[in-house]
This record gives sequence, structure tokens and C-alpha cells, in this order.
Amino acid sequence: MEKFFEKKNQWVILILAGLLLVVIAIPSGSGTGQNQAETTGSAVQQTEEADEVERLEERLEAALSKVEGVGKTKVMITMEATGEKIVEKDQQSSSRTTQENGGDGDSGSSQDADSSQSTVYERTQDGSEIPYVTQETALKIRGVLVVAEGGSNPVIVQNITEAVMALFGVEAHKIKVMKMS
Repeated sequence: MEKFFEKKNQWVILILAGLLLVVIAIPSGSGTGQNQAETTGSAVQQTEEADEVERLEERLEAALSKVEGVGKTKVMITMEATGEKIVEKDQQSSSRTTQENGGDGDSGSSQDADSSQSTVYERTQDGSEIPYVTQETALKIRGVLVVAEGGSNPVIVQNITEAVMALFGVEAHKIKVMKMS
């Protein structure tokens, strides 16, 4: 009978340990909303940036195709860096100066400075918190490829290159104009 109780106690301990592991493995609700919001936010931002690049390509194609001698065009824009969001930070700093006077006429001072930063969050309507964005930087274009029917004419190539430089602030060596087949 004693063996039965020992085995029963072992099973109870084993089951309790399993339940404890399950409870530990379940994420708490406090941190997941913020991480989920950041993940969702970055996915939305990437989609918005891809849409913005596509709109730029379409607008450039439409504008260039209306220029005399260019003909039909296809444009591809590559990005060097995506837009960046700068978040608000609370910055706290303190400094302390200590004067020391020795008994033999020596004196000295020392300074200590402490500073810390923490991100400022704003609450959304659903109660989640997202970082408070104070500034957004624009997308940075790496290069532009223009394939045009008039791409074999040097004057047309120069006009297209100058137009892209004026519109996007891209250096001439980052723009390639080719003849459409």
C-alpha cells in the first residue's frame, strides 16, 4: 500500500510540474501587444513604401512617355534605404558637484553626471501602445532604370537622365537609360 502512495505522489508532482511549464510558456498580455504592434507597424510600413515606389515608377513612366521622341517607357526604381521614423525620447539627466576641503588646506571638487532615455509611447484606441513618432525621413533612391523606345538617341537619353536627376536628386551615374526592344 505504501508503494501505491509513493507512485501516486510522484504522478501528482509530475503533473504539477507539467502545469507549471505550461503556465510559464503562455506569454503574458502586457508585452505582446507592444511587440505585435511593432511587428505589424513594420509590415505596414514596408507595404506603404513598396506602394510609394510603385506610384513613383508609374508617374515617371507616364511623364516620360509624353515627351517627344521618348515613346513607351518602363521604369524601375531601387531604394537604398527605406524611410525612417524617429521616435520621441524622454531624456533625464542630473549632475552633482562635490567640493572637498582637506584639513591641511587642500581642496578639490568632483562632478558626477547621470542621464537616461526612455521612449515615449502613445495609446491607441484599442489600448495598445505605439512609439510616438516625431519625424519621418524620406525614402532614399539607389538607382533608376528607364527602358524607353527612344533610348538609342543620345539627346533623348540626356533629357531622360536630366529629368530623373531633377525629380529625384539622383546622381547621373545612378541612372541608366536603355532602348526598349
